[in-house]
Amino acid sequence: MRLGALLVIVAGAVLAPATPAFAHGGDAPDATAYRTTITGISTPEKGLTVRTVEAGARLELTNKTGHSVEILGYSGEPYLDVRPDGTWENVNSPAAYINETRTGDNPVPASADPTAPPSWRRISGSTSVRWHDQRTHWLSSGLPPQAQADPSRAHRLRDWEVPLRVQVRTFTIAGTLDWEPPPKAWLWWSITALTGLTAFALLRRWPRSVRPVTLIAAMSPLAYAVSTTLDGAAPSLLLITVGLLAIGASYRHPPFFLALAGAVVALFAGFTQIGVFAAAVLPAAGPGWLIRAAVAVALAAGAALAFEGVLRLRAALPAPAARTMVVA
Repeated sequence: MRLGALLVIVAGAVLAPATPAFAHGGDAPDATAYRTTITGISTPEKGLTVRTVEAGARLELTNKTGHSVEILGYSGEPYLDVRPDGTWENVNSPAAYINETRTGDNPVPASADPTAPPSWRRISGSTSVRWHDQRTHWLSSGLPPQAQADPSRAHRLRDWEVPLRVQVRTFTIAGTLDWEPPPKAWLWWSITALTGLTAFALLRRWPRSVRPVTLIAAMSPLAYAVSTTLDGAAPSLLLITVGLLAIGASYRHPPFFLALAGAVVALFAGFTQIGVFAAAVLPAAGPGWLIRAAVAVALAAGAALAFEGVLRLRAALPAPAARTMVVA
């Protein structure tokens, strides 16, 4: 019981402050229909790498060449400079303000002038930098015309380039932007329902199955946390805590602890992640079907465990005392 009490306290401390940020999304990337792909660098150089992160929401450039590499803004002005001693930003570049959000709706001050000499400020001591780049995104509202005409298949929206500069030599990051149709959400909901019913039936028929079912439920949020981290997101303390709570419940599972662990897995690793059922491009590394399966298992197994815990709680309650009728 001490382990259970400790994990409940830790879960409360983490989940209570984390819940509002999770609900509002924070800076967490969303699943999307738009796939941003890097096809290469026009003149590759050892030590210079670029990748997409956060479901294509940002680009990440890492410079280990030993010399400065500039990223140019939308008017060809210096925007970012990744140097051996860190990353610098030109405060006179409009891109420094536009790129603060994915949609580019951040106001640009009147002092930002792409024709003005660069005014550099150091923003990081790292030789890696991430930024939103409007050249790689679809910014119009609604579906692209190609997708409206035929939403059943993928469409190439455009090829894009982001210019770089080393001293006087200019070269580019090249890539593509595609729209991809959503997966069959009804299929994933059906899989979730079938998995939940199966898990609940196992728990009812074979009570000892609670340990393997709880361990499977615990692995889902941990796997999802790892996959989002590999895609460039910060490690999710919320999902890690949820997974650890469920692991604790697999070893010590009094009814209340079992119900609590199942509920938080179903809510935080399942229900709040159901956007993956309806979008093609996910903010996680690995095959999309595997990520969706992890969310389906979390929602299904978590709900089954929560119901099982509640039923065990009811069964453990003392029976009401029988009333004796007194005949006058």
